[in-house]
Amino acid sequence: MRRRPALLATATATLTALALAACGSSDDDGGGDAGSDLGLVTDGTLTVATEGTYRPFTFHDEGSGDLVGYDVEVAEAVAEKLGLEIEFQETQFDAIFAGLDAGRFDTIANQVSINPEREEKYVFSQPYTVSRGVVVVNEGDTSISSLDDLAGKTTAQSLTSNWYQLAQEAGADVQPVEGWAQSVELLRQGRVDATINDSLTYLDYEQQQGGDTGLEVAVETDDESQSAFVVTPQREALATAIDGALDELRSEGVLAELGETYFGEDVSG
Repeated sequence: MRRRPALLATATATLTALALAACGSSDDDGGGDAGSDLGLVTDGTLTVATEGTYRPFTFHDEGSGDLVGYDVEVAEAVAEKLGLEIEFQETQFDAIFAGLDAGRFDTIANQVSINPEREEKYVFSQPYTVSRGVVVVNEGDTSISSLDDLAGKTTAQSLTSNWYQLAQEAGADVQPVEGWAQSVELLRQGRVDATINDSLTYLDYEQQQGGDTGLEVAVETDDESQSAFVVTPQREALATAIDGALDELRSEGVLAELGETYFGEDVSG
């Protein structure tokens, strides 16, 4: 299945009405999961999987402990457009697709990158984040100035990310990690030579650390990462509804405003 193209903003209200109607009709008939064709549940709640440990996209505020982040706020805005309550289920990224397949949640908001392998199995909304990849090394390391220089080097990558595939293609020896924080730790300890990640994660890390991280960008890749909501093929209509909501949020400037808040610029593409 391929990701759905963006729809006109006016489709959102109609799709939401259909979603709620589907919920009601399933209850009346007494058969099947109510609203299962749209991935919506009878109590009007959109269940969204996210890590909760991937700053600045999905993490817990140190003061309040609340789940916050760019992806979290985008998901909340989408749910509001669809007239739904939202419930987040925090899940490790390596298990997040298994949970989606098992129906434990309706969609994922966790910087899920669109790639051909995933498009064969899942349906994506239109992207709500677009970024490029960067190869991050310890400051002063001049041994890596291109992707070709990663051949024979060790990089720290999540095995389910697009950056893992890129590192493999470059001939790197990949050290599996659970996320950015572990990648940085291994890099600073000298246990790996580099890590590839998206530029937004690196920029946020620099900002949070006051710019004195001891790390630097050695290479900016030509690869563009597009992240979107993802659903199972059985819930393709939900992806269509999310497209309509994102169209409205984009035209109203909400996505641009959220990008400015977290990154200092619109990152919605």
